[in-house]
Formats: sequence, structure tokens, C-alpha cells
Amino acid sequence: MTVMDAAFDKQFGEAWNAQQCLGILGLPGVWLTIASIGEDAVGFALSRVILDEAELLLLGVSPRFRRRGIGQALLDATMENARHRGVNHLHLEVRQGNPAISLYERNGFSEVGRRADYYRGADGSLFDAFSLTRSLRRD
Repeated sequence: MTVMDAAFDKQFGEAWNAQQCLGILGLPGVWLTIASIGEDAVGFALSRVILDEAELLLLGVSPRFRRRGIGQALLDATMENARHRGVNHLHLEVRQGNPAISLYERNGFSEVGRRADYYRGADGSLFDAFSLTRSLRRD
């Protein structure tokens, strides 16, 4: 879980811990995609399918490997895997101010909801949660 620890900035608080990630991996419809450079894991995406929809639960890239297309590759792999599982929409939730928002916007995600003051930063600051979705259809 070293890549997970590195990928989530502690200032934002509320990152998933290793036990939570390992616990969800055993559930039906859950999959993990890992990005590697050589023998080093540098990023990951944790996703699941429930009924006819997919959800991107976590996407993280180790800070020293950011801005190299790894997040895009993980998102592409997640969308393709979800399509192969027969779903037509991918949903995610992201904290206000998270730099990954621009990645999601570039990939056609749009805001469908917002939860005010949902996330609490390590310093007690409150941040909204943005609910985003996009179609996976290739029409």
C-alpha cells in the first residue's frame, strides 16, 4: 500500500487506509488497476460495478510520477474495464480543489451533484464533494 500512502496528501485528510482498501477488494464487482514503472507501483485505480453502473472509488498517482499521463492511463483502463463489464456510465466523487478535477473534465465527466462541506481536511477545513458522471457509450 506504499503507493496509496504516497498518492494521498495528508493535508487533505480522510484518505482510505490499507484495511479499507483490502476489505473492499474481496467484494463482487470490485477491481484494482495498478500502474507500474519497472518494478515500482506508481499509481492505482480502485473501482466497482453495482448493477448497471460503475464507480471509480479511488485514483491516485505517487507525487513524483504525476504529470506523466499515468492518471490518464489509469482512467482509460478503468473506463475500458467498465465497458467490458457491460456498464454504460461511470461515476465518481471528488473533493473540491482536487487537481484531478481537470483530468475528469478533460475526459467528459460532468457534475451531477454536490455535497456541501462533505470532506474535512487535516486542519479541520471543510470541502464540498462533487459527484461527477460520464457516459461510456461509444455512439
